[in-house]
Amino acid sequence: MSLPTGFLDEIRNRLSLADVVGRKVLWDKRKSQPGKGDLWAPCPFHHEKTASFHVDDRKGYYYCFGCHEKGDAISFVQKTENVGFMEAIEILATEAGMEMPARDPQAKQKADRRTILGEVMEQAVQFFRFQLKTQAATDARAYLAKRGLDAGTQERFEIGFAPAGWDNLRLALTGKGVSVEHLVACGLSKTSDKGREPYDVFRNRIMFPIRDARGRCIAFGGRAMDPDDNAKYLNSPETELFDKSRNLYNLRAAREATGRGQPLVVAEGYMDVIALSEAGFKGAVAPLGTAVTENQLHAMWRLSPEPIIALDGDKAGLRAAYRVIDLALPLLEAGKGLRFALMPDGKDPDDLIRSDGPDAVQTCLDAALPMVDLLWQQETEGRSFDSPERRAALDKVLRERVQRVKDPSLRRHYGEAVRELLDKLYNRAGVQPAEPWNGGNGGGFSGGFSGGFAGGFSGKGKGARGRRKWNAPEPPSPTAKASMLVARGEDAEVVMRQEIVLAILYHHPTLIEAFDGQLEKLTPRDPDLAALRDVLLDMADRPERLADAAMERIGAGWLETLLAARHIAVVPCIRSQGAKDLARMTVAEELAKLEAYHGWQAELREAEEDLDDLADEALTWRLAEAARARSAIGRLKDDNEVDFEIGPNGAHIDREEKSALDSLLATIRFDKGRG
Repeated sequence: MSLPTGFLDEIRNRLSLADVVGRKVLWDKRKSQPGKGDLWAPCPFHHEKTASFHVDDRKGYYYCFGCHEKGDAISFVQKTENVGFMEAIEILATEAGMEMPARDPQAKQKADRRTILGEVMEQAVQFFRFQLKTQAATDARAYLAKRGLDAGTQERFEIGFAPAGWDNLRLALTGKGVSVEHLVACGLSKTSDKGREPYDVFRNRIMFPIRDARGRCIAFGGRAMDPDDNAKYLNSPETELFDKSRNLYNLRAAREATGRGQPLVVAEGYMDVIALSEAGFKGAVAPLGTAVTENQLHAMWRLSPEPIIALDGDKAGLRAAYRVIDLALPLLEAGKGLRFALMPDGKDPDDLIRSDGPDAVQTCLDAALPMVDLLWQQETEGRSFDSPERRAALDKVLRERVQRVKDPSLRRHYGEAVRELLDKLYNRAGVQPAEPWNGGNGGGFSGGFSGGFAGGFSGKGKGARGRRKWNAPEPPSPTAKASMLVARGEDAEVVMRQEIVLAILYHHPTLIEAFDGQLEKLTPRDPDLAALRDVLLDMADRPERLADAAMERIGAGWLETLLAARHIAVVPCIRSQGAKDLARMTVAEELAKLEAYHGWQAELREAEEDLDDLADEALTWRLAEAARARSAIGRLKDDNEVDFEIGPNGAHIDREEKSALDSLLATIRFDKGRG
């Protein structure tokens, strides 16, 4: 959404930072001087007893002298409400009595329609809540009481009842002026294929409103009261308001709870979420009638870096957990994981709370398994590995599972964890452990999860079989120590090419749409660089707002530092604002170089996995391909002969890498010739 000039300033003028922050903290009356705009409180971002959180109300900034959090009213809402930039703006605008501007007439019409549909949904909420109090809902009230949901809980979660009959809701809402077309668009009514009047989707069901992260009702879930009903639980169909693959039940409340430090607990259904929330686990959510989706996983990780999947401890619960593992493996990143809490005796969280209390659930959550442990259980439970063939089969399947982890560092750690589990399984606890990262040969995984070459081969034999192992790498030369690549780590080349791409598009925002697909695949590890990529994508259709949005989200200081960097400042299309064609070509070339680099890395990783068998022709071929791919990266130049070398020794490092690969190939071929 495009914000007009001065809109943010008007919000800041209308709202006092002290008022915004005051909803979340208790001011220290002894230290604070409200008349001077000098206010102090215990920090809402970390647990403390002293008042180290300072608000300068006149300047509109806060700072914590304990955890060093700082910002303005917008960033405070973002962090405490766990929302994005535009959502924080909308929250503050509402409090300030300001309307969010529409981007264009078409966007306004769409927003108006969504507003109308949202109002229809709210009327449906009120209708269902009223019906729960009628004689027709006697059995529904009895069921809720049996499940331990008292009147207060029913009120907090807005639980209602859809009476039996085909047109109760339709007649009630059309009588208030709601059109049938809007009822159908909301998923509340369904058109008849027999030429009759549209009929109610929900009939004789306990109703659970589903609200989005901003608290707007977007759908319903209904629990059937008739035991013979074909569907025990029924969710709204997908509509203009509702995409079930992207939403979670109780999302808004969970976002606020996780923003206060509570864990994110993912249960299977509405009743589990309500029971957990009422028992004190406010960060509880549930997928909406389907298995967890990729979009829902990303939504969970936006709330918490390590959600806890709480599932029934029966076979069905385990199958659900295994499906989540299969989905999550390629999506995992450093700092983003999952843990699994399996309830005992086949109980769900609701059952456990009612039988043993909240402490029993807390015990299960505290004992939640890392995902690698449950993956191991999936592949080994109930099986015997008493023969080389069975062990080799286990090695193979675990190797394949771990290879699905895309993050190289994380994949390495998964490999190490699996190596340790294999050592225990094969009773090698007292034996010198295998060295999967150094090309060790113990067990079936030697070298199998290697994250990178550690050097050349030694010529010394190992035992009667004359096995070889890796030497320690040679210490870096003084020249290499001083190079920019070494100073910034092994991924420096990738990082700097990413910086070049994003800096060019920042200077030429009209080109963003042409590269949006490749931008989405760009995954900077630096959070500020990732934030710049997100801003570029968000502002692709509003290039005139890009600079303001970037400074709001990232900060002017960081942007100035990036754009002043030597490898950015020398790029011709950045120095010349009018060089749009050159900018387009340069971005395309840099993205091609990144793709070639990742292709070389993939070839290299595959080759490392086969290092046990030095006489393998496929290994020799694969390493040769890796060397050729790496060499090709150096040949990728701009058509205008602009070569963005990274540091004064960039070319020298490329030659060293290729030389090391050539040396390795020669060693392997020599070994093969001797064998």
